[in-house]
Amino acid sequence: MTIPMATRRQLIGGAFAVPIALRTGKMQPVRADGGLQVVATFSILGDLVRNVGGDAITLQVIVGPDGDAHTFEPSPEQIGWIADADLIIENGLGFEPWLDDMVSASGSSASRVVATAAITPINRADEEDAEAHAEETVTGEEHDNHEEEGDHDHGEFDPHVWQDVQNAILQVGTIRDGLSGADPAQAARFAGNAEAYLIELQALDAWVRDAVESLPVDQRILFTSHDAFGYFAQAYGFTILGTALGAISTEAADPSAGEIARLIDAIKASGVPAIFLETNENDDLMEQIASDAGVTLAPPLHGDALTEADGVAATYIDLMRSNATTIVTSLGGTVPSA
Repeated sequence: MTIPMATRRQLIGGAFAVPIALRTGKMQPVRADGGLQVVATFSILGDLVRNVGGDAITLQVIVGPDGDAHTFEPSPEQIGWIADADLIIENGLGFEPWLDDMVSASGSSASRVVATAAITPINRADEEDAEAHAEETVTGEEHDNHEEEGDHDHGEFDPHVWQDVQNAILQVGTIRDGLSGADPAQAARFAGNAEAYLIELQALDAWVRDAVESLPVDQRILFTSHDAFGYFAQAYGFTILGTALGAISTEAADPSAGEIARLIDAIKASGVPAIFLETNENDDLMEQIASDAGVTLAPPLHGDALTEADGVAATYIDLMRSNATTIVTSLGGTVPSA
């Protein structure tokens, strides 16, 4: 389906109008003559889709490398991608709150695949309770975990499933089945591509686990600038502390002075050598917190997006290797060779 030019003009001046600088997806499409027209919602998911679909699909990625899905605003061009799509592959779990409006505006009849359908998600309330309990254990002080004024509601479930490689493996299976259902003639090709990629992902998971083993259990503590690493912590045996940092994101207000003070006390009490910033986050505030707590601010972690092709996290595998290397080495461990 193609959006008529008059409709495109209305969208440009309507609810989805955005500055020219935002009207481009940095990730270039994979072209395939007559192939399945596929839209993936963000760069990490797009890389999984690309590995399964290969040259049997034409792929467009809505939120490209270095993009921020939390603050994303769609463009008329991207709504046009959805209008022309045969298949839309999304993360789900509330990660793309803008997608339903885009589909509605486009008039698309494309099938939609929720890549997290086979995954048991982490409940945010349980995640926050566990972090609060861990902080109480470290500091000896009771922590009121109720949401404070200005905190942002991110939904019931944590959507950052890809930070556990085993979840990415489940996503690949869902993507394979979705592509095969949309284009049965290419099902064998999709299955072969998925099988080869799954071997790489299993090796990646084993590598991350080997790297983490170099850290004693009591050193596996994460203070981060954004709540994107709950699945990583659950899968690889880390404890996340510092619930005040949940408010430090590109979409939410800065934490209060009381939250920052409590966080600094928790960092000092934990004995960690480093805390972690995510790309696109408030680095000035994190630098001040690290300085006041007497610890190192580690190089940025990659939470929600890949980097451009010349960056350290240009693929999902690169992203997980980069994050694991930064986390393990910053906390005093070593990583095996790739």
